Amino acid sequence: MRPLSFQLYSARNFPPLSDALHIVAKAGYGHVEGYGALYGDHDDSAVKALKADLDRNGLTMPTGHFSLDMLESHPERAIEVAKMLGIATIYCPYVLPENRPTDAAGWKAFGARLQKAGEKVRAAGLGFGWHNHDFEFAALPDGTVPMDLIFEGGPDLEWEADIAWVIRGGADPLAWIDRYAGRITAVHVKDIAPAGENTDEDGWADVGHGTVDWKGLYARLASTPAKIYIVEHDNPSDLARLAERSIASIKTF
Repeated sequence: MRPLSFQLYSARNFPPLSDALHIVAKAGYGHVEGYGALYGDHDDSAVKALKADLDRNGLTMPTGHFSLDMLESHPERAIEVAKMLGIATIYCPYVLPENRPTDAAGWKAFGARLQKAGEKVRAAGLGFGWHNHDFEFAALPDGTVPMDLIFEGGPDLEWEADIAWVIRGGADPLAWIDRYAGRITAVHVKDIAPAGENTDEDGWADVGHGTVDWKGLYARLASTPAKIYIVEHDNPSDLARLAERSIASIKTF
């Protein structure tokens, strides 16, 4: 089984971070994934404190999310932060609704923009890719799909495949895994609650306690170059429950 990580965005509502890291490590995870709010501004103190917390809990951070704004405006700083934390692969995670293209040409250009943003990252010896949500799978009026266009415009982009968002986007995850298997270098592992359940958690579920066929997906993902699987839940009500139940389920896949 590939290494298992935990996306720290899932712990954002359970401060302090040092306690959350202890919960995650105690549950059995050896790695975590960072996101923008953890890196501070341009002061090394936040990054050094985070690295010390990781070390105290026996955790490493092989992957991290960095905003496109930071990657374009301050690429050297993004690379510096990544290297201080031991991040080997950077994933750009999101584009705000008001900044999303509305046609095929725009999405292809967005892919090219990501391609360019990744040039300095790759030159520094780090991997670089895109992390999807659901909006990339909504077909445009001409029938094209943004996810295809992003990869067309960004031929060197890796893919951190968030499978539950693929499903919420109305797409077939197995088809997309097969289509871009060679680009998948990390996978977000999260689950979707049955319709009408877990409304206080935005309809998400702990891994293995929802409707996603993770056992089947694990079998299909085995043929990809994914280096790590990352547990995530966008709005959990109990951090320890999420961490413990998800890792217990994954051990049975």
